[in-house]
Amino acid sequence: MGGGQLAMLLVEAGKKRNIDVVVQTTAKTDPAAKKTQQMILHDPTNVGGTKLLAEKSSVITFENEWVDIPSLLSLQNNGVSFVPRLQSIRPLINKITQRELLNRLDIPCPKWLPVPLEKSSEIDLSFDWGFPLMAKAATGGYDGKGTKIIKNSKELEQFLEVERDEQWMLEKWISFDKELSIVASRDSKGIVRSLPIVETYQSNQVCDWVLAPADINYDVDLMVKNILSSLLTELDYVGVIAIEFFYGSEGLLVNEIAPRTHNSGHFSIDACSSSQFDQQICITSGIDVPMPEMLVNGALMANLLGLEINYPISLTQRLNRLRDIPGLKIHWYEKEEEKKGRKLGHVTYLLKNTDALSRKKEALDVLKTIRSIWPAS
Repeated sequence: MGGGQLAMLLVEAGKKRNIDVVVQTTAKTDPAAKKTQQMILHDPTNVGGTKLLAEKSSVITFENEWVDIPSLLSLQNNGVSFVPRLQSIRPLINKITQRELLNRLDIPCPKWLPVPLEKSSEIDLSFDWGFPLMAKAATGGYDGKGTKIIKNSKELEQFLEVERDEQWMLEKWISFDKELSIVASRDSKGIVRSLPIVETYQSNQVCDWVLAPADINYDVDLMVKNILSSLLTELDYVGVIAIEFFYGSEGLLVNEIAPRTHNSGHFSIDACSSSQFDQQICITSGIDVPMPEMLVNGALMANLLGLEINYPISLTQRLNRLRDIPGLKIHWYEKEEEKKGRKLGHVTYLLKNTDALSRKKEALDVLKTIRSIWPAS
């Protein structure tokens, strides 16, 4: 269900395993539609389209979490198989139910409150948390959309007035040293396999680049994996999942959970023995799931976002210049037009240095070259 770049990369992984992936998407020009032999031309949220998809598939998986669980349950009750199971993703498709799950399991996350607020909550917020605050839409947010930074009481009042009918949450602002992410899978036998924990770097609240593996100590690594294991077990989750973390003076805090493949795991296509997309293909197809071993010392992944219309270097020129960088691997999503901020592709560079400090310097040197050709949006 879905026809964007995550679905496209899943189709490509399927081809390597001789597994056909049927795509439910809106247009023949969508990235995944260009790669598949079979498609259902319906909006991915259209349950009628999903019913047609089920007729052509043995199992259905998701590109994103914007799914209508009640509608899909009617299909599941009639024998349609979903991976992950609908019961497993139900708490994850809404940021508020995500946080309620984390609180119930005593998994650390930033302090938060649902919007609209009770009067007592507004008072607590002003005195205990201070400003700025982060506001997040409960559903539908991605790549910086569905988030707002609230800098003072006046902005908070305006926000609460404007968003009184929408479901949002307010979150205490977290000052962190690192943003971390782990992408992992759990198969039908309950075996968990994880990619290396990575460090992610944002620009304008959109992932700019990723460094794998993250430079963290053993205790942080262990805590990330314990949180991952607790969540997967609690949800009886089968499939690929991503968890984003803040790490700093307040310890390790879960930021968000994505019940799907994830931008922070793209490095695995080139750097690991089994990518996040291969993991999802193997699990959904019921074939043996390999352990995703890192094949190199490290990897840099950088997103290529659309630039403004009048940018002086053409898209073709930018791509040609990137191709001239030795060792750089380009993954292009073949979207129809360049729009500012739109994810058009990503690049991966395999790092040679063995120690974390040298590896990061190597990554930053390559990133500087990449960004001299294709700036962050």
